[in-house]
Parts: sequence; C-alpha cells; structure tokens
Amino acid sequence: MTVLAVAEHRRGELRDVSFEVITAGRELADATGGELHVAVISGAVDEYAERLNREGVDAVHTVERGEEFNHDVYVQAIEQLADAVDPTYVVAPNSVNGLDYVPAVASRLDLPLVTDAVALDVDDGLTVTRELYSGKAEGELDVAGERAVVTIRGGEWPAADGTGEAPIDSFDVDVDESAVRSTVTGFQEVGAGDVDITDADVLVSVGRGIEEEDNLDIIEDLADALGATVSASRPIVDNGWLPKDRQVGQSGKVVTPDVYIAIGISGAVQHVAGMKGAETIVAINDDPSAPIYDIADYGIVDDLFDVVPALTEEFSG
Repeated sequence: MTVLAVAEHRRGELRDVSFEVITAGRELADATGGELHVAVISGAVDEYAERLNREGVDAVHTVERGEEFNHDVYVQAIEQLADAVDPTYVVAPNSVNGLDYVPAVASRLDLPLVTDAVALDVDDGLTVTRELYSGKAEGELDVAGERAVVTIRGGEWPAADGTGEAPIDSFDVDVDESAVRSTVTGFQEVGAGDVDITDADVLVSVGRGIEEEDNLDIIEDLADALGATVSASRPIVDNGWLPKDRQVGQSGKVVTPDVYIAIGISGAVQHVAGMKGAETIVAINDDPSAPIYDIADYGIVDDLFDVVPALTEEFSG
C-alpha cells in the first residue's frame, strides 16, 4: 500500500504544512505497511524536492509546470500520479489551495473525501477525527472502503524532520491544455499587513485582559525586547485595536511558532484551535482557572500589568 502526500508552496516558499503532511502520511504508511510518496507540483520543484526529502519519505515526485498553483494542472497531475503509484490514501493540506483541488481529485479517482482531519487512525479501515461545534467536541468518521482522500488541518501534526535519501523522480504529466481553464496572474493576500504571523518564530499574543487600546504599548515593548511579533485574540481585532491579519484562532490564522506568549487570553476553544500547535506556550493571566492553563507549558498567574513590564525590563537588559 502507498500513501501519496501532496506538498504546498506559496510565493516561492514551501509552506510548513507540507512537512506536517509528510508526518501524517508516514503515520498512515506505517499503519498500512506501505510506502510514503511525496508530490510537489509547479514552482521550483527541484529545490522543493530536496527539502521535502525528509526521513521516512520513500519517493519524491516533481511535476514541472509553471510557477503558481493552478487548479486544473493540480487535478490532472495528481490524477496521473495516482494512476502511476496507486495510492491507498492521498493526503493534502486543508488549506485554501487544498480545498480547491482536492474535491476534484477525489471525484476523478472516485474516492471518498474527508476534510479538516485532526487525527487519523487505521485499524479496520481508516478513522478520521474532526472537531465539531467550534472545537468543543470531536467526532470520529469511519471511512467506507479501503481507499480515501484526506485533508489535514495545519498545526495538528509535527513537521517531519531529518534528512531522507529517497529517489527524486521528475514526473512527466500529459496536461490536457483544453482542460486548463484558469490562469493565476498574480497573488494578493486579503487583508495583508506588514507582517505574516504564520511565519513568526515567537509570538506575543494579547487578549481582552489588556482592557484598553492604549495598554497595547506594553505588549509592543515586550515584543520589541524579544524580537517577537504581536498577534491577538478575536476581541482585540473586533475592537479594531489590531488588524485582522494579526488574529489567531478558528476565524483567524493558524500559527505554529516556537514560542507563543498568551497575555490576558482566557483560552477559548476558538482561539486555542489556532495556536495549540506552538512548540512552547507561555500563559500570563491572573485567573488561575483560565482554560489557557490547560495547554500552557509555563504559566504566570499574576496581573499582566505587573508581569509584562517586568519581563520587558529583564529581556531588554
């Protein structure tokens, strides 16, 4: 049995979820005693393939075709790759691009599709775990049949690491040009600001505990001292104190920084859905029963207006 994991890139850069897809795919391959093949389509595929050749990968397939994502090309490429490697499972990111082409792939291959997986298990068939009711519950779906297409939520699997020695194959796709009905002519991120919080290694995130917009200054000071980026929970954005592109959570962005410092954030499930993949979580909140402490690695139960300036002074020294 073979698992085909599809990588993703944007504006010339592999996205972090590409390496998480490898981890999820490897889990499925281990459970089924099969191989893990990774596909990367368009862009600088040779460069991408070298980076995707991580420990646990059995083969990397590159498809040279333009620089940008194209729905019709992706569908044709994955369909032809599937014909070649006969995957039991196709795994892709649950991203804007993934949700664009994956349903068409599943339809072409006549396979069941399950999106937004947060866990996968193979025992007597594939079981996919999804979050329900805004993350307040989880449900398990037993997939009928022996094969399936699955999209995984970013931040739920660790990124694959290590260096692999898998062969890299340039896969020649016979693209039906008459079926290519769209062309990407440019890239514009909606609500784009001066920073991308999904790329930050350290995030200092602020919630309603900051009380007033003017108090954001102490958060900015701490971020400057740490060389970090400021992000926020939804109430801060809803108040217009920070732009939408700084929002972390289910209705914001999913982030996976090395360090996430949650200041005055209670830890609502909608917010936690966007940051629980952080490697280290530090919570500062004067409420010891705040849900954020359920997932925090370190916690400071105290008044943020005392703690934050003290931390800034310490790190500025």
